[in-house]
Amino acid sequence: MKVGIVGAGMVGSSAAYALALLGLANEVVLVDLNADLARAQAEDISHAVPFVSARRVTNGDYADLKGANIIIIAAGVSQRPGETRIALLGRNAEVFRSVIAEISRVAANAILLIASNPVDIMTEISTRLSGLPRGRVIGSGTILDTARFRSLLARHLSVSPQSVHAYVLGEHGDSEVLAWSSARVGSVPVETLARQLGQPLDADARAMIDGGVRNAAYTIINGKGATYYGIGAGLARIVRAISRDERDLLSVSVSTPDILGVRDVALSIPRIVGADGIIGDVMPDLDATERDALRDSATLLKSLADAVPL
Repeated sequence: MKVGIVGAGMVGSSAAYALALLGLANEVVLVDLNADLARAQAEDISHAVPFVSARRVTNGDYADLKGANIIIIAAGVSQRPGETRIALLGRNAEVFRSVIAEISRVAANAILLIASNPVDIMTEISTRLSGLPRGRVIGSGTILDTARFRSLLARHLSVSPQSVHAYVLGEHGDSEVLAWSSARVGSVPVETLARQLGQPLDADARAMIDGGVRNAAYTIINGKGATYYGIGAGLARIVRAISRDERDLLSVSVSTPDILGVRDVALSIPRIVGADGIIGDVMPDLDATERDALRDSATLLKSLADAVPL
């Protein structure tokens, strides 16, 4: 398994580090407009590899992505002072136009894994630019939000996060939807288990967990400027599902033909992820409030994506 990463900043390098330490790729190639940065990140990660695996981490240019099975795109531009979100999206679309054209030239069959924010919109844009089937252009979506949701629920209930089955849906952002009504621990509804354990999920507990999920990125950014370890691990988890054909259920973002009446929009619901990318979609049971919130999230994302000139 060969994985390319375009964009050697904190997210791209964290993904490379996770892939190398977990031994999920035989070869990882970092490509960046700043060749010195890509070289430095590759060398630094290479020095960690002998402690845990025998994987190869290198840097190069687009030609070195030839033969890659998966390519993570973590490139993009930063927002300028006073710049609108649509203007920023337009500039990022131009970056992606160039990046995807180069990838298509050397690795046309690679699965694209989108990490750049706003990830749902960039996933939709990448699908349109690449012309690839929708299941082969995958955004990291709410995989990290879902991990945060499960972690906070597990902490409240004093159980393992691996035993919690709960998802965050829709946008990776402010309009995301915590699917409380379908949350389970093992096979038991989370509300039922909370009562059994004497840790009821009252309004205050729910608000604390909801706020912890929604505000996690802001808290981290305020403290250290950016988030990257969590999403780096999340990207590695998606790569694992593809490389091992695990057919795991992961909350990732994919251009979706129809979601609650909103057509052709990239957003997250649980998806079956395997060797060919997205194999199927799974819609959890939602209550009326959650369905309305998911429809609103999809409508917002659709309007933003359609406003970006391509």
